[in-house]
Amino acid sequence: MASSRSLNGGSLPFSSQRLLALAQQLSHYKPPPCSLDDGDEQERLIEETVGKVVSQVGVQESVTPIAQNPEKFKPKRAAVLICLFEGDAGDLRVILTKRSSRLTTHSGEVSLPGGKAEEGDKDDIETATREAKEEIGLDPSLVNIVTILEPFLSKHLLRVVPVIGILTDKKAFKPTPNAAEVDEVFDAPLEMFIKDKNRTEEEREWMGEKYLLHFFEYETEKEKRKYIIWGLTAGVLIRAASLVYQQPPAFLEQNPKFKFPKIVDRNTVM
Repeated sequence: MASSRSLNGGSLPFSSQRLLALAQQLSHYKPPPCSLDDGDEQERLIEETVGKVVSQVGVQESVTPIAQNPEKFKPKRAAVLICLFEGDAGDLRVILTKRSSRLTTHSGEVSLPGGKAEEGDKDDIETATREAKEEIGLDPSLVNIVTILEPFLSKHLLRVVPVIGILTDKKAFKPTPNAAEVDEVFDAPLEMFIKDKNRTEEEREWMGEKYLLHFFEYETEKEKRKYIIWGLTAGVLIRAASLVYQQPPAFLEQNPKFKFPKIVDRNTVM
């Protein structure tokens, strides 16, 4: 088996040349510069009321005209793990979760493993892999981290950093969902997020700007369970699929053109 050094210091063997080639392709990706000063991350005026990364709106931070004043805009940081693996049919698939129905916010919604950064996390990779282990029992040692995408902003102005990793041995991963947070763990083909099939859209308005909200419907082959993947999760996966397959989606994305107020704090009305 071929192997490649990953961003998290691992050197796991890849089960196929395709995965090795993908890892090498993604390792060369350089996200556009962030518009905020990372040095001010520990101080913040924005508070996200939900600990996990679920939101109706999610857009690449690099395409938003955020106020160039770090002391006025200090979002809390979070990270999600886009964990890819090769399915039995040879397709690339991504691991997803269905949030617990017992949660008081966003219960039953589909999301990527992930959550807010904690004080002990050294970087976004550690945040994403730690959360994945806590939520679904995914051992970080099984995942080769290959790249980090540009941050997304959630509706609550939470800065979400997508981390892409490759699970080289799917059989070694035995999902153990944390019942307090996750009801189900499943996977879906990554390519579906750049195709128009099984996709619907709704026009919404936020902060005076219209945008399209994308909904992807997916049904598992064996269990015939249906899931709706939308909002921030869908936005992140559209970007990831576009990068992996090196082609734009077959539909109009139409992200909102944010116009942030001069001062953003916890009293700001969105």
